[in-house]
Amino acid sequence: MLTVVHVTHEAVQKIGGIGAVLDGLVTAGAYRERVGRTILVGPLFSRRGGIESRLGPRGRVLYSSIDGVTDHPCAAAFRAVQADYGVEIVYGQRPLYGPADGREEMVDVLLVDVHHVNHVALNVVKYRLFEEYGIASDRFEGIWEYEQYVRLAGPAVAALRGMGVGDPCVVVAHEFMGMPTALLAMIEPGVHFRSLFYAHETATVRRIVEDHPGHDVTFYNIMRRGRQAGRIISDYFGSQHGYFKHALVEAARACDGILAVGPEVVEELKFLAPEFSKADINLTYNGIPSRSLTLDEVTASKRKLQQYCHNLLGWTPDFVFTHVTRLVRSKGLWRDLWVLDGVEEWLGSENRTAVLLVLSTETGGPRRHDEILRMERAYRWPVAHREGYPDLTHGEAEFHAMVQEFNARNRCCRAIFINQFGFDRESCGERMPPDVEFWDIRRGSDAEFGQSVYEPFGIAQLEALAFGALCVMSSVCGCVGYVKAAAGSAQPPNVIIPDYTALPESDMDDQSLLSLTAERRERLERAVARQVASQFVRMLPRTPAEKEARLKAGIELAARMSWDRVAADYFLPALEKALRHIPRG
Repeated sequence: MLTVVHVTHEAVQKIGGIGAVLDGLVTAGAYRERVGRTILVGPLFSRRGGIESRLGPRGRVLYSSIDGVTDHPCAAAFRAVQADYGVEIVYGQRPLYGPADGREEMVDVLLVDVHHVNHVALNVVKYRLFEEYGIASDRFEGIWEYEQYVRLAGPAVAALRGMGVGDPCVVVAHEFMGMPTALLAMIEPGVHFRSLFYAHETATVRRIVEDHPGHDVTFYNIMRRGRQAGRIISDYFGSQHGYFKHALVEAARACDGILAVGPEVVEELKFLAPEFSKADINLTYNGIPSRSLTLDEVTASKRKLQQYCHNLLGWTPDFVFTHVTRLVRSKGLWRDLWVLDGVEEWLGSENRTAVLLVLSTETGGPRRHDEILRMERAYRWPVAHREGYPDLTHGEAEFHAMVQEFNARNRCCRAIFINQFGFDRESCGERMPPDVEFWDIRRGSDAEFGQSVYEPFGIAQLEALAFGALCVMSSVCGCVGYVKAAAGSAQPPNVIIPDYTALPESDMDDQSLLSLTAERRERLERAVARQVASQFVRMLPRTPAEKEARLKAGIELAARMSWDRVAADYFLPALEKALRHIPRG
């Protein structure tokens, strides 16, 4: 049976979307039938806490040089790796859970503490990466986000050999973080490792889109024109070689295959460098959870959300809209408010009300329950906020200012910014109904927003789809391609897909796009948002019968986009091609 090694910063904890991908993919039936052993590899970020915390809830440590657990068949091999590279090793197992049915799958986990290394051995790794792939690590040694993953490569590959992984074994590099390990494994003598780069995004492009005042309006129009003209990203945006993530992503062209989570990522990689046009890039969408609920169950969740809004505001909204996301510029949260500005007039004419719940935070972890209670009692968090710890970070304060302005100009629709991880009473305070759980914010939503300026796929945009919610996502979201393919139509009934990159000025040349100001881009966006608001009002279900029809359509569509389908139709065919690829040299 095949061994697949996933190298990722989310080997234990979910930090972004990769953890959700691992849960869905590894527990899929087609994956389990083909893959006999799954190993998650990543850095050990901290030694704090006891042995019970190393591999997360229900994790089982089988070997830990930090905690003195060394009675294991691989102990001698691990000790040799520790001596050669100056690292510490934690090895064991932990469960992954299927997002739709909770199916449990135990996987191996290999963590390496790379904070104190043998620099002689490390320099050999860096030299090999430079000699084989032209990666100049000396340019980025002061950047820990780069350095720790180069430090991981040598001991990870050596430990995998010590664990007896053999041919066939495929190393999957999840984003730039996994690239040093995958690249080094490819040139490891004696074991025929194969490699796949899993492009959950194109890091170079994300930075350009987020930082340029024209955002997606500028970049995607330039990319489309550039691809037709046979030009590459540096022709328009300058050399990217000073960016450490770019150095590793660009080296992915040497892998046996590439998985790209959306059509835009495929094009972005080909725009990155000429060599990617010859690389084996496989479109590999993400799956979404598909749960079959009844209208009564969905309505019960909505009532919980309405009760929460009543507890916060003193009145019960007719509609509850949601946006669950990370608080980063690429999510385009301002677009949600501009769309709802247009919805406000309709709400007033119908004598209806709505609340937008934005569940998003800039922090690296949840605020403590006692902190939430103090803010709630002191100034009625999350309706009101204060800048500074434990409440608003700088980025959160910027978005809260937009929310305050929105609430000041609207009467029928209110926005509530919940800057917290989690959605239950423990996470959100005493005004949250006691029986609320996280999935209620998915099940009870009338509409989920996700109008990102950069979104390689967008699992969150579609998680409410199977519960009959109206999903609003921008055309640059990678999931749009999967939605259309699964629906078999350009306009699925439960989805609104605005194109914020559409240019009303046909004479807008490349230089005009590259010099596009934030003010002009906002004018273009507001015009699109007005159109979205009109479509939103037409498509929003008003009656139980309309909601039940949307629920049925959402369940059917989500079922065609499950992780089992992704594993069978996309991931495994790409894996087989990588296994057949002729090794380097």
